[in-house]
Amino acid sequence: MFLALLRLTRPANLITAVADVLAGMAIAGFLTAPDATFGPMLWLCLATIGLYGGGVVMNDVFDADLDAVERPERPIPSGVVSKSTAAGWGVLLLLIGIAAAFLVNAIAGVLAIAIAIAAVVYDRYGKHHPVLGPLNMGLCRGLNLLLGVSVIPAQVQPYAWVGIIPIVYIAAITMISRGEVHGGNSGILRLAGLLYGLVIASIAAIAQQQQQLGTAFPFLLIFGYFIFPPLWRAVREPVGRNIGMAVKAGVLSLIVMNAAWVAAFASFPLALLVACLLPLSRLLAKAFAVT
Repeated sequence: MFLALLRLTRPANLITAVADVLAGMAIAGFLTAPDATFGPMLWLCLATIGLYGGGVVMNDVFDADLDAVERPERPIPSGVVSKSTAAGWGVLLLLIGIAAAFLVNAIAGVLAIAIAIAAVVYDRYGKHHPVLGPLNMGLCRGLNLLLGVSVIPAQVQPYAWVGIIPIVYIAAITMISRGEVHGGNSGILRLAGLLYGLVIASIAAIAQQQQQLGTAFPFLLIFGYFIFPPLWRAVREPVGRNIGMAVKAGVLSLIVMNAAWVAAFASFPLALLVACLLPLSRLLAKAFAVT
């Protein structure tokens, strides 16, 4: 039972959520602050694990009937975990995430509530809308980045705009993922590729503004190397398997994108530490589903 409940949380994806928060802390200046302590960092990491885990568990709860047809091997449709048990697990994780955020400060707590609401709205309603769905999913990641920024509450307002970039990136991945089961549209995939390029260019411009382009460039180069080849394969042959690989690459590569944020606002060694989360996430992806 425990393993099945763990499967519902998409463990490989949880690592990417932690990377979001670390990137947000770097943007806020916390990672390089001389008086920084580990307490707020650990609480916010726990918060994002609870929020992301709860969100994807509730996604499977709401998709139980559809998964019974398209993905019968998943814990709920296979009967390993009951729908009610999964729902309780999802709610518990969301509450843990919110509580952990409030232990840091009130702004973090409010952002955690917003993330929980955005995630459940997407799970229940947003995913079914062709335009608002991707934006809704992107909003969850954008708020998650700001959750990291909230470690220094005064930095949330001046850096709120950086949340737009993960919104665009995740919206692109969500657009791609719509063809994961039955195949997709090459035009949509090409549009997603353009959005990928816009995200990379935006982070590069911000890094240049911070006079850290040289530090961030290697991570942006690796980021592009990971996301574009699988996407191009899906463009050439937009079948479910290729699209699934493109989505998986896009999700896991969030860690490298976050490392680029850390490089732009903190330092190369700290960015390298964040990038080291990628092998762990990839290892977990071999044992647990990503999409």
